[in-house]
This record gives sequence, structure tokens and C-alpha cells, in this order.
Amino acid sequence: MAVAAADFDLPRSQKRNIRWMLYVGFVALTVAAVNGLGQALNYAGIDILDWFPGMQTYYQGLTAHGVLMALVLTFAFANAFLALMTARALARPLPGLLLAGATWTFILGTGLAGFAIVSGRASVLYTFYAPLKAHWTFYLGAALLVISTWLLSAALFTALVRWRRENPGERIPLLAYISVLTFAMWDIASLGLAIEVVVFLLPWSLGLWEAIDPLLTRTLFWFSGHAIVYFWLLPAYVSWYALIPRQNGGKLFSDGITRIVFLMFLLLSIPVGFHHQYTDPGIPAWQKAVHGFLTFGVFFPSLVTAFSVMAALENGGRARGGRGLLGWIPKLSWGDPAVSAQLLAMLVFLLGGITGLMNASYSMNQVVHNTTFIPGHFHMTVGTAVALTIMGVSYWLVPWLTGRQLVGRRIALAQGWVYTIGVLVLARGLIQGGLEGMPRRSAVVASSYMGEVPGWHWAGQIAGIGGVIMFVGIAMFAVVIAATILFGKRTGEQEIPVSETILPPARSGWEVRLDDLRLYVFLAILLILIAYGPFAVGYLPPKMTAPGFGPPFF
Repeated sequence: MAVAAADFDLPRSQKRNIRWMLYVGFVALTVAAVNGLGQALNYAGIDILDWFPGMQTYYQGLTAHGVLMALVLTFAFANAFLALMTARALARPLPGLLLAGATWTFILGTGLAGFAIVSGRASVLYTFYAPLKAHWTFYLGAALLVISTWLLSAALFTALVRWRRENPGERIPLLAYISVLTFAMWDIASLGLAIEVVVFLLPWSLGLWEAIDPLLTRTLFWFSGHAIVYFWLLPAYVSWYALIPRQNGGKLFSDGITRIVFLMFLLLSIPVGFHHQYTDPGIPAWQKAVHGFLTFGVFFPSLVTAFSVMAALENGGRARGGRGLLGWIPKLSWGDPAVSAQLLAMLVFLLGGITGLMNASYSMNQVVHNTTFIPGHFHMTVGTAVALTIMGVSYWLVPWLTGRQLVGRRIALAQGWVYTIGVLVLARGLIQGGLEGMPRRSAVVASSYMGEVPGWHWAGQIAGIGGVIMFVGIAMFAVVIAATILFGKRTGEQEIPVSETILPPARSGWEVRLDDLRLYVFLAILLILIAYGPFAVGYLPPKMTAPGFGPPFF
């Protein structure tokens, strides 16, 4: 973990590739925010969707918001941030061809999917399963986005293999371990999405299949669709575990516990997809129950994370003079925008995790599944724990990659608070409306239903106010980052703030076996076969009987 590499740097070409992935992600975030503002105003009953770019229809704007935020932004950050973290931990550059391939595949995939959405050929939402049908460019773009993560993963694995050859018997540095393990989980999880798109949806959109199997493609989507939440979240965890303690003057408690947490995500993130399909026919109830049980299991490593990260923060606050039960909290680095944004993200994530645990219950799921409770929940998870952490990390990452000083530090510091207030107000409105049955993903909320259900009216008004505040927060971030890239003062070399652990990595005993990644990948695949195998055996072959539904050009 404690690699003595204060002078660590990357070749200029590799920095450029990482920067461009981030820049495309920032553009996606900005466009997604504009479309998200339209969604929030829709809940408030303000019908101004035609004023927004990419929002000729409500569902076109909703697709742009979800895809750009949940796929493009998160993939850009995971690729860029974990590439840098692995290179830093191993103190070596990554394979250049693989990194460049990941960059250009990502950019091309974003362009194709963006073209389909903006041109009105892919109003299929973020959850793009059949029978909703998009143009073939959307599906090809989605496939290329996934391939970009595979190429980046290959770059990380190759660098790790080379490091291990040169350092026989050494423990894998913790920062590299958790970064590589994040991609190992996603490589397995993304197979469902890849099969759905390449084998079924892409040929179907090209006219090679006349009909499609909605249940099978939906199941393949959710094979990846819940695990992708952790591909969004684990890069944030990498920062929270491996960087934030040092940035607050403290140390992470245990190397071994951190490795176990990420191994648990590898094992438990994927075989939980049926909890998104509780009401779907064709899946036996006992199989749904298995996935429901495992869903509660995957909550456990997040609980351990809460205690581990909080202990590290307390360690830092007390090292800076904090006294009493809570006196360490004001001693944290609240004046650093890169840190304060992530601290706020952690606080909101506590509420997001609790609402997610509520929704994992079968009975609660039946009440809230197709209501605004769900976007209220995930705006506190991916919308804050992930998005606000990305913004916070970017406040030191962009200066490191560009060699420029952060511009507008006070604006950046205020930005995290503005965004947090906005998301709490938005989530309050959406969750309140959801508990009263207000539907999500529905343009009619802004018209006939809003005036007929008083509870929906007030919930929508609250959500609209929160959405406007969130938009202001993202606009502040965009201004700070753009000004830094274009006008920031040139600075000298900067150090990546990697934390040390109080309990260092064990050199003998059972903990050494934690580095045998092949064993845990095998166990993860075995658990997936147990969770999904009975469904596959009982359901296959595919039942290609449903016609497609899409915009008029079809």
C-alpha cells in the first residue's frame, strides 16, 4: 500500500488518454444534468420539455439522462480513475495500446449511443430491455462502452501480472488489489449485458430476428443491471478506503478487512438480479427468494465499509486534536473541496443504503417498485454517493492530470453543499410521492394525474425544487472544471494521497490467500451458476415471439 512514489508520473500519452475519457464523462454529466432538470420540472407540473436539448419527448430526455449519467459518466470515471490508481500502486505505466484502445472504444461507443438518443431513435430508457426497440447504433454504442471496460481491465491485469513476475512472494499493493478486483467483478457481471445486446438486441434491431424474448433479455439485463451498481460504487469506495483517510490526516484501520470487503462484492454482487424481477412471470418463486436472500447478504460489506471508513476518519480527526465523542468531526478537511464533497456523499449514502435495504424486501418492493420511491433511492446512491464522489475526486484529479491549479476553490467548496441540499430535497419529494403511489418514468405526472392526487402535487413540487438546486450544483462543478482546464495556473508535480493502514498486510497465514484472485473468481462463477443455473435449464431455449415497439421510424 505504501509505495514510495511521491515522484510517480505517467507517460504523457497515457495521461492524455485518461484525461479524454474524463472529459467525455464531464460532457455527459452536463448534458444529463440539463435533461435531469427537465425531469424534475416535469414532476413539478411544469411542461417545458421542448425547451431542452435532446428532449423533444419526455422519454427521449429520460433516456438521455439515465444513459449519460449511469453508463457514460460512470464508465469514464471507473476507466480513468482505476487505471491511474493501479498504475500508482504498482509504480509503473499501463500497457499503452490497451489503454488507448479503451479510450477510443469508449469515445466511439458514446458517440454512437448519443447519436441514436439525440436523433430520437433510442427512447428506450436506461433499462433498455425488450420489447422496447432502439436503432442499431444505440446497441452497438452500448456494446462498445462495455468493450472499453474490458480493454481497460486487460490493461490492469497485464500490469499486475508483470508486477507479480518482478516481485515474487510480495503481497499485491492494496490500492492495486481493490482496483483490479472491481474490474474482475465487472468483467463477469457485464457478460449478461453483452449477451443481451450482441446476441439478441443488435441482430433484432438490424432485422435479423423478427421477434424477441422479453423475459430472457430482461433477465440478462438484470444479471448485469444490479451488479453495475457496484461498478459505479466501488471506484468511490476505492477513494474512500485508500485516499480519504490520508486526505484527513488519518490511516485506514486494516488491510485485510478492506480486501475481504471487496472480495465479498466480487462474490455477492451478481447473483441478485431476480430481486428486480419479483413480479415477472416465468421465474419460480424459490429462485426469487434465493436472490432476495443474497441481496441482503451484499448489504453486509457496505456496513463494514461504513464502520471502516468512519474509523479512519475518526483516526484522522483525533490526530488533529479532536476531543470528546464527536469533536473529531470538525477537525476533518472540510475546507478542501475534494474531501468535503466526498464526506457529504458518504452522509447521503447512509440514507440511500437504508432505502435500498427497504426495497430489497419482497413485500416493500411490491408497494414501491414502479413508483418515484425508486428514483428517490438511487439519486442518493448513484446520484450522490457516486456522482458527488466523482466530482470531489475530480477536484484533485484534474489538476494532477493537467498540471494546473484548481480555479474557483470557494465555488468548488460551496458546490458540494449546494448539490447535497438539492438531492436531499429531491429525494424527499420523490420518496414521499412514491409511498403515495406516484408513478415513475411517466410523462402524465405533469398533466392529468397531478391535480387529482393532492399528495402527488406537493411531492412533485418538492422534487422540482430539489432538482433545480441539484442542477445549480452541477453547473457550479462544470464551471470550475472548465476554468481549471482552460485557465488554471501551471503548477509543479503533485502527489497522489495514498493512505497507509494501521494493521499492515500480513506476510504469512490465511490472509496471504486473499491474493489468490483466481480462487475467488472461480467461487464467484460457482455461486452464479447456483443462482441462475436452474432458471437457464428450465427456461431455455429462447422464446422469440414478441414484436418490437419503438418510435414511429420503426
